[in-house]
Amino acid sequence: MLVMTQVKKSQLSRLANQAFELSFNIPWEAIDKTYQAELAKAAENATLKGFRKGKAPVELVEKQVNQPALYQNALKSLLPKYYTEAIKEHDLKPVANPKIDTLKSEAKEDWQFKATSCELPQVQVDGFETIVKEAATPEQLWTPGSGGEKLDEKKAQSQKLGLIFKALLEKIKLDLPEILIEQESGRLLSRLLAQINRLGLVLDQYLASINKTAEQLQADYKKQAEDSLRLELILQTIGQAKNITVAQEEVDKVIQAAPDEKTRQAFQTPLQQAYLNANLRKQKVIDYLLAL
Repeated sequence: MLVMTQVKKSQLSRLANQAFELSFNIPWEAIDKTYQAELAKAAENATLKGFRKGKAPVELVEKQVNQPALYQNALKSLLPKYYTEAIKEHDLKPVANPKIDTLKSEAKEDWQFKATSCELPQVQVDGFETIVKEAATPEQLWTPGSGGEKLDEKKAQSQKLGLIFKALLEKIKLDLPEILIEQESGRLLSRLLAQINRLGLVLDQYLASINKTAEQLQADYKKQAEDSLRLELILQTIGQAKNITVAQEEVDKVIQAAPDEKTRQAFQTPLQQAYLNANLRKQKVIDYLLAL
């Protein structure tokens, strides 16, 4: 009996820490068709000597326009489609925006691309209860009589949580894919730069005020991004291990507590509700850890 197997259109290469490279093609017919559509749009707005606006022959317009820019516009609409198809073909669940490299882009031939991204790494949290309990023993927590003023309950909980987080990060092994760390540190640095600009400063002034170089700042934010991502994954995995969930009624209660109708409406989208659910679930995990 002859068994037919479907040939995959893309090639998957697994890298370290759940990163991957995905090679795929876009047929020349699709590229050319989308390019011609972009060229037609450019022709509608083109003004060439001797022709009214939008009336110049496409062949003449093509000689005047920035052709590489038109191809880039064509790829902006094509790449998501073909990348998504390749992802589905290999049943991947990427969590980072892909880094796309062009491998081949010859006219009248299929174009070849390589996408680099990653999936979430697996986290082993066996024994996390022991780690938490050992991290927050009475000897490690500040107590009355050990010097200084007595901490109020809120500060004491904050101190305890800091010790728990530190212990989890130190004792639970979790290596993250580099692309995920880079994207998160880039997001954090972009937010910092926006804050600096709002203050009317430039980066050099800010660096001088904190007595650091640009390289030191990047290294600090890379470490911050890695710790933040590792902690989030550890907490998520603990929540799954303990079957900690959030009911829709709990999400609705938070929405109803919003200060105005505009905010309540903004929270009605699936994305915002998923965000609220994740935050509530994380807080439940934290409460569980503090109670150990």
